[in-house]
Amino acid sequence: MFLSIILPIYNEEESLNKLFSELNTVLSTFSFDYEIIAVNDGSGDNSIKVLQEWAQKNNKIKVINFSRNFGQTAALSAGIDYARGDIIIPMDADLQNDPTDIEKFLNKIKEGSDIVSGWRKNRQDKLISRKIPSWIANFIISKVTKVNLHDYGCTMKAYKKEVIKPVKLYGEMHRFIPAFAVWHGAKITEIEVNHRQRSFGKTKYGISRTFKVILDLLVVKFLTVYATKPMHFFGKIGFYAFLFATLSGLIAIYLKIFLSISFIVTPLPLLTALLVIIGMQFILMGILAEILIRIYYESQNKTTYTIKENINFND
Repeated sequence: MFLSIILPIYNEEESLNKLFSELNTVLSTFSFDYEIIAVNDGSGDNSIKVLQEWAQKNNKIKVINFSRNFGQTAALSAGIDYARGDIIIPMDADLQNDPTDIEKFLNKIKEGSDIVSGWRKNRQDKLISRKIPSWIANFIISKVTKVNLHDYGCTMKAYKKEVIKPVKLYGEMHRFIPAFAVWHGAKITEIEVNHRQRSFGKTKYGISRTFKVILDLLVVKFLTVYATKPMHFFGKIGFYAFLFATLSGLIAIYLKIFLSISFIVTPLPLLTALLVIIGMQFILMGILAEILIRIYYESQNKTTYTIKENINFND
């Protein structure tokens, strides 16, 4: 087995020396090989200098230095792209994740899980600005994705490479990796992890992140349910628009014929015309989306399915 640890780093120079010391202590006890991929996400402090010093001392520590700050999702994506490990474990670099938990993750992978997700059950963060928004976000994500986890926001997770490598990440969607993987047949387990208080610096995230998560969740839900059949989404809205337009028009005609209420008096004719236009637009959007989906898959030779295993196809 070959293990890859991924560390997205943004202004964590005070934490890095202790973090690498702890990681070396834990990883040196294992009998297999490993690498530590540190991704400097455009830090404004001396994080890159500390990383360079550690990389010179230990060739197992590899550094990716971004030209500017691209965000945690981009940093994780770069680390995953460059990782060579059979098992990939992302961790926060602020010392709140405990390196001694790595062994627990690996044991669960050995037991047959494709993904092991960390759960910060006793989370050492502020209640109002961190815990409550996280609880709300986790509840919403679990309900929408049907993948029930206590802590989607915990960076520390373990992935088999065949599960995580094909996943392309955008925006702030790294937290949805378990949902993507489970939808494609991966087996996921959740374990409690030791969450420590932040020793240095301050958190980069606040309550505003909850709204970003909800917006990304809408995109994720659309992509997972309608990515190969967008017409079903847009066409359904267009169908209902035409249906309500018909009802509105019939009511307007009824009022005109039987109650002598002029079309000018009631807004129903205007509503009917508006709904017809909206319905037509959604139908046309669905057709365009279908064309784009075909271009997306066919231009890259992508398939609309995922194969877990082939038997007797060696030739």
